Amino acid sequence: MTGITHSFDTFQPTHYDIFIDINRGTKQISGKSVIDGEAKDKQIFIQQKNMEIASVQADGNDVPFNVDNKKEVINITLPKAGETTLAVEYKAPLTDSMMGIYPSYYEVDGEKKELIGTQFETTFARQAFPSVDEPEAKAKFDLAIKFDEKPGETILANMPEVRTENGIHYFDTTVRMSTYLIAFAFGDLQSKQTTTKSGVKVGVFSTKAHEPKELDFALDIAKRSIEFYEDFYQTPYPLPHSWQLALPDFSAGAMENWGLVTYREAYLLLDPDNTALDTKQLVATVISHELAHQWFGDLVTMKWWDDLWLNESFANMMEYVAIDAIEPDWNVWELFQTTDVPAALQRDATDGVQSVHVNVEDPAEIDALFDSAIVYAKGARMLVMMRALVGDDALREGLKNYFAAHKFANAKGSDLWDAIGEAAGMDVASIMNTWLEQPGYPIVRARVVDGNLKLTQQQFFIGDGKEAGRSWKIPLNSNYDVAPKIFGNKEVDLGNYEELRKANGVPFRVNVGNNSHFIVRYDKTLLMDIMDNLDTVDSISQMAILQDLRLLAESRQMSYAAVVPLLKHFADNKSTVVNSAMYRFAYNLRKFITPNTDEEKNLKKLYNNLSAKQLTRLGWSQKADETIDDQLTRPAILNAALYAENPEALKSAHELFEANKDSLATLPADIRIFVLRNEMKNYGSEDLFNDLLDQYRKTTDPSYKSDLCVAITSTKDAKLIAKLIEKFEDADTIKPQDLRAWFSGVLNNADGEQAAWDWLRNDWKWLEDTVGGDMEFTTYITVAMSVFRTPERLQEFKAFFEPKINTPGLTREIKMDISIIESRVGLIQDEKDDVNAAIKLVAGE
Repeated sequence: MTGITHSFDTFQPTHYDIFIDINRGTKQISGKSVIDGEAKDKQIFIQQKNMEIASVQADGNDVPFNVDNKKEVINITLPKAGETTLAVEYKAPLTDSMMGIYPSYYEVDGEKKELIGTQFETTFARQAFPSVDEPEAKAKFDLAIKFDEKPGETILANMPEVRTENGIHYFDTTVRMSTYLIAFAFGDLQSKQTTTKSGVKVGVFSTKAHEPKELDFALDIAKRSIEFYEDFYQTPYPLPHSWQLALPDFSAGAMENWGLVTYREAYLLLDPDNTALDTKQLVATVISHELAHQWFGDLVTMKWWDDLWLNESFANMMEYVAIDAIEPDWNVWELFQTTDVPAALQRDATDGVQSVHVNVEDPAEIDALFDSAIVYAKGARMLVMMRALVGDDALREGLKNYFAAHKFANAKGSDLWDAIGEAAGMDVASIMNTWLEQPGYPIVRARVVDGNLKLTQQQFFIGDGKEAGRSWKIPLNSNYDVAPKIFGNKEVDLGNYEELRKANGVPFRVNVGNNSHFIVRYDKTLLMDIMDNLDTVDSISQMAILQDLRLLAESRQMSYAAVVPLLKHFADNKSTVVNSAMYRFAYNLRKFITPNTDEEKNLKKLYNNLSAKQLTRLGWSQKADETIDDQLTRPAILNAALYAENPEALKSAHELFEANKDSLATLPADIRIFVLRNEMKNYGSEDLFNDLLDQYRKTTDPSYKSDLCVAITSTKDAKLIAKLIEKFEDADTIKPQDLRAWFSGVLNNADGEQAAWDWLRNDWKWLEDTVGGDMEFTTYITVAMSVFRTPERLQEFKAFFEPKINTPGLTREIKMDISIIESRVGLIQDEKDDVNAAIKLVAGE
């Protein structure tokens, strides 16, 4: 049996009887895991973590075993191979790491309370019960839970409860499923419930710290999402209920446990009377993402974690498909274009980035796979590209066949391509594998050479990149029919440009709709033709032009200074996506200036020039006739105007604060963050700091909590920053799940950068112990990388992180982030003077 790394290769379970006794007082669990299955050999192993194993029996008889804590396994010697019933008795601690079975802490009316929940993805079911804790090891589960029950408490699990005997809660047998999707929770809960058209019970559950009305929005979105998916997938939801549970402490955003989906409170609960539209969009897409998984990930599961994208990329695309169908007025695909697309393009342009499909074995490396910009955002963009190529009819037919062929079982990426390709009558796999298996993406250059329009492709890098001769099969989506539908060569000649231009009547463009994962570099002739005819270009394409110009400037294929004068072409645009891309570029200019200098004054003038007209048009309060675009654009305009120190904006923000200072939470949610931050930054005092921090501790409104975090971390007072950093490790004030936002806020504050960086270095061990098992742990490194831009910070970053480069799960992040900072430092040194000259010139116009 040497060389076998997967437990499933040694023992294949079919059914579990699991009994777990949980004591909140002693923070201990004890239990028994009885597993029916087939032993492929006499030497088998199953997974456990941090357990004390009391006994192992096979078919009722004690058998030899030993525990290997490093490999997280129990090695077992059986008398024979074949059908076997294992029984393992064990004890284990309740964790405080938000993994396995763990408590969430909250307060109601000043009384501290606990809610017990679970998080088993990726490899944490083994902390709750001994098992074959691998996605391929699907089995049926009978769950029995005993706990130190108090009157009025509720217990939930994947399946309905069937009976209670002697204080033990027994749940119905599950369908065949993977261990990482098992879930249960208990505590003092409230709920609202409804039923879908097909009879599925849908419920939203939370602690009683929240007002009941905060559950309404999620209940509506969850019900309509399930109804949409049953229709779109042409496959019924396979369980009797779908519970959505908000956990006060939760490491990820949400988790698709089958039938019992768990969420951060911020991603499930909201005040229907005062929540900004972009927050509603965010919560709705998170819910629809997790419910997409009930089929894609739960019903059909990847064979191994290397195909994680099969789960996440698809759910990431489907969240937008679903919300666009059930709330068409929201134009939610624009949210995809302003969040997922730029994240994917930025991350995927760094040499050393992972491909969407990655080979992986080590549990620590498995957690590091959850690179949101690649597995979620790039993967989703890859699938959006595929959807545009095959069309919805073929996609739905392919998915229906895929679910029928693999339901309650496992699949690989090739199975999906085969099903969709057959439905579409197209070799989808040969196209999509060029995107799935290769890191990075191409830049398509469009040039007029000797009168002819030519296209070339090669890999695009920001910073140093090793040319590896990669090429992609690119769905070009050109507005000229002469361009190939799929561009798979290194070069193509489309013919005489003047004739083509005259025949088509509009400027030449590719990637119309911005659905394909590449960027475009038009030569000067083609770019100026587009800029001179912007009124013929749709808003998504205008956004894509700005986005591509920013990336080209980042990669030094054109200068930042050359793009600055183009911004004014877009300043009065009423489209959210165009404003988002323009201000993303403008934000990038900040790295070239030194705070509190004439350079910054000029940049603020530029920001004012870009935003002043829009500020007058939109103002601070919603108008009866304003569009969705207006609602979503206002925050970008207010943000720019306040950075610009526009006198009207500063005055209005301060007046709004003064008028509402006794009830800040009731300020309109779409402008509240700007009012609070402006007050703290420009009129801040220790009293205000203490008051806002106290409100942060007391409020249960996740959206208001987020606004307060942004405001408090913007203080300029060194004494208050020091006081704030002392709170970083006070879980009663800042929960570990929220700490990254606070760290990022202080680090991004020029007056707090040094203190936050010192804290990270001095207290790294505490951070590792507290959130080190969390799949978002590496993002603390990413946050530091995103801020640093000087040679001194680069050296400090390297000095601190290079010794950690061989830590499992951190290697790729540290290497990439060093490369990104090096590239940024070089760019600033070379272009700083030119960029500041361009800013000064345009700001003075």
